[in-house]
Amino acid sequence: MDNIHEYYMSMAIEEAKKAYILDEVPVGAVIVRNGNIIAKAHNLRETLKDALAHAEILAIREACRVLNGWRLIGCDIYVTLEPCPMCAGAMVNSRINRVIFGAYDPRAGACGSLYNIANDTKLNHRVEIVSGVLEDECKGLLQAFFKEKRR
Repeated sequence: MDNIHEYYMSMAIEEAKKAYILDEVPVGAVIVRNGNIIAKAHNLRETLKDALAHAEILAIREACRVLNGWRLIGCDIYVTLEPCPMCAGAMVNSRINRVIFGAYDPRAGACGSLYNIANDTKLNHRVEIVSGVLEDECKGLLQAFFKEKRR
């Protein structure tokens, strides 16, 4: 099971690298259903001038388009950084089965670090969480990006 998580996370890392090249915070997301990648995206907030253009939101939109519906039942999302409250909420609302993330986000993480929206029992759906997959690679990409920004 770990190898499959690493495989799909490596695809999310490739998406994050695309964001890096565009001078976007390097976060990538991949949505998988029945072993097939049905959507992938990377951060485009600066490019699109859109506060909602997080990798997860863009991937969820694409998956909804591909499946022709808003319920992403049976889908897993792989994302390089722990989802924020907005993205975790979108995962709950779209009925995603599981989120698998790489690096923790102690400042804005909503899948265990700061909040746990994905597993909040007050909500009508809970998203299973798998954390720390290829964490060092995911964290390293973010650290390199912000180190460049500080120069």
